[in-house]
Amino acid sequence: MTVRPSKIIGVGRNYAAHAAELGNEVPTSPIIFLKPPSSLLADGAPIVLPSESQRVEFEGEIGIVIGARARRVSERDAAHVVRGVVAFNDVTARDLQKADGQWARAKGFDTFGPMGAEQAYVGDWGALSVVTRVNGVERQRARADLMVFSIPRLVAFISSVMTLEPGDVIATGTPSGTAALSPGDVVEVTIEGTDGRALSRVGNPVAAPE
Repeated sequence: MTVRPSKIIGVGRNYAAHAAELGNEVPTSPIIFLKPPSSLLADGAPIVLPSESQRVEFEGEIGIVIGARARRVSERDAAHVVRGVVAFNDVTARDLQKADGQWARAKGFDTFGPMGAEQAYVGDWGALSVVTRVNGVERQRARADLMVFSIPRLVAFISSVMTLEPGDVIATGTPSGTAALSPGDVVEVTIEGTDGRALSRVGNPVAAPE
């Protein structure tokens, strides 16, 4: 893992089907949150289930890596400040997310940010796909053109709120199909290009609480 972000910006409920499966309305503007860089986890390292949670879920996502300092970038210019894509797993303690009413603890535990190797990408952002498998069984698959807010829209919106620095990562939201993880599971997130070729992948075993 070579990306060293100063911040990871997550996007909530960016696929209508995922919002529906959690009983939430589709947002009218992007819902963003910060995930700590201390949560990052390399390919092959274990996701450790914290004792504080009884339900930890995977969330496969398309991650984009910022390549140039960006402030109030337009949607049309968004591609110029993005240097690549990464597979990202926004691991979430779902019970704590509901209990707290905000998401910092639920998404901020150490090991809750598995991220694959960065791959340069120039092309149709809407044609990217995220695929999540647990123990080899496909659990999530969706193209980026199903997002409520497109990748260029997210870059424009987030950069209107905060300055994006080179290496920062935007985790663009998860599609439907999230489910709980158990010790011994292996979860794998892959980002595919238009030809179905894997651009970035991250796979991690799941471990019991320490």
